[in-house]
Amino acid sequence: MIDIIVAGGGPAGLATAIHAALAGMDVVVVEPRAAPVDKACGEGLMPGGVAALRAMGVQVGGHPLRGIDYIDAATRARASFRHSPGRGVRRTELHAALTARAAGLGIPIVTGKITQARQDEHGVEAAGLRARWLVAADGLHSPLRAWLDLGLPDRRPHRYGLRRHYHVTPWSDYVEVHWSQGGEAYVTPVGDDLVGVAILTSRRRGYDEHLAAFPALLDRLAGPAATPVRGAGPLRQRVRTRVAGRVLLVGDAAGYTDAITGEGLCLAALSARALVRCLAAGRPQDYERAWRRLSRTHRLLTGALLKAAHRPGTARLVVPAAARLPAVFTTVVRALS
Repeated sequence: MIDIIVAGGGPAGLATAIHAALAGMDVVVVEPRAAPVDKACGEGLMPGGVAALRAMGVQVGGHPLRGIDYIDAATRARASFRHSPGRGVRRTELHAALTARAAGLGIPIVTGKITQARQDEHGVEAAGLRARWLVAADGLHSPLRAWLDLGLPDRRPHRYGLRRHYHVTPWSDYVEVHWSQGGEAYVTPVGDDLVGVAILTSRRRGYDEHLAAFPALLDRLAGPAATPVRGAGPLRQRVRTRVAGRVLLVGDAAGYTDAITGEGLCLAALSARALVRCLAAGRPQDYERAWRRLSRTHRLLTGALLKAAHRPGTARLVVPAAARLPAVFTTVVRALS
């Protein structure tokens, strides 16, 4: 019997498998898609995310990120990272690097999709395999989370993400967050001649309609679109628990607040490491507490920003407040990064 089956071969699933292999555990990844897999995301790795990848032996290219700029029609607020830069990295490049590292460690990746499993006191069966544990890393709308009935209702306005790339030379080494009353636009340099522009909003309309709300940004995007629009959402996912018998949830499947602070990949990598440590120690019940500890700052600060973003009266005050209180803004950015 193997130690772990990982359902899902995205960044969270591959990070779990890599940490398990490094801990001397037998692990198999089950994933229906061929690598590399693209996905709608902001593609900015905070310094903590770069360090988490390095600890797994994963190196990525992309473009260095020095910090975060908040921008509205009249004001700009800037906060730099403290010690080391982040990286703007195409999702496909990140996935390819993680896949290569998994292959180098001899981790099998089996083609398939797990939507349910059978577990008993000794192990779990899924995809024709039997293991001691099953890790659900199957994304924002996790089929395994739904099968286990672990989701909770959320009555707050739904938020969605849309992303497209442009063939233009990056004009900044900072992630730019452009604010409007209808949502935010995130500009991430991901190469020497490529930037990604992601829109986060609760309004359902086309990408170009959203982009028109940011005329100063639109003027900079003179180059042709390099990729089609990709979307994701609803973003917020509430989860009762991340441990259900011998099934544990990681990454977006474990619960998601919002992409407004850009920490998803970092949290996924750190949570994967914590999960494997709990299993290696024979204490899976400790994972829930570890996940809550790792995500606490993110959940609190992201929740506060979302409350401001949902109200037009307060959304227009976010950037001026950050500009008037630069030390506070920098502290928040560094805490999240």
